[in-house]
Amino acid sequence: MFQAHRPAYIRRLHALVPLCLALLCAACSVSTITLSGNYPAPLTRKLPLTVGVYYPEELRSFSYVETDDESGEDQYIIESGAAQVQLFNTVLPAMFESVVQLDTLEMVGANPQLDAVFVPVLEEFQLGLPSKTKLNVYEIWLKYNMRLSKANGDYIADWVMNAYGNSPDENFQSVDAGVKDAATVAMRDLAASLSLGFAGVAGIDEWLRENDSIP
Repeated sequence: MFQAHRPAYIRRLHALVPLCLALLCAACSVSTITLSGNYPAPLTRKLPLTVGVYYPEELRSFSYVETDDESGEDQYIIESGAAQVQLFNTVLPAMFESVVQLDTLEMVGANPQLDAVFVPVLEEFQLGLPSKTKLNVYEIWLKYNMRLSKANGDYIADWVMNAYGNSPDENFQSVDAGVKDAATVAMRDLAASLSLGFAGVAGIDEWLRENDSIP
């Protein structure tokens, strides 16, 4: 069968299509930043209590999406769930004599030795990039709602904790490194606030005295 010979410029256009598609996909790609960090255990007196801790799924799998201001497309995905669990798994054993991790809240009944159940809920995660804030720092803000209840479900306390961390952009060559460093500072700030301020939270101080856990 006779096949018309395509002009050279048509052949060149066809050759350019895969390249253009590749460049377009690259331009629209999302950078994923997975947070991790080294969180030293706080130096604090352990309370003679056995506390169960439950991490909600939304905390364990939490990720924050930063969008491009101009295109509205996803620009960065900050995965922080594992890092947050790692932080609490370091801090809580330094605060209490024994810590039991609960896969579900239904497991509370199977652990009669528990004195209380602690549930951290991340309510807000904010990211500040130098390219957007026009400041020479990477910034991370965290807002938590901390919940403590007795093993039988009775309310003890429900309080808000904020944490903040920043890192000068001049120290880093990449957004990835800057965000990770700011997040580490923020989480260490949270660890210090939780461990040092726990006994003074309204409701907890009275409960601790009832359990003869503080002088």
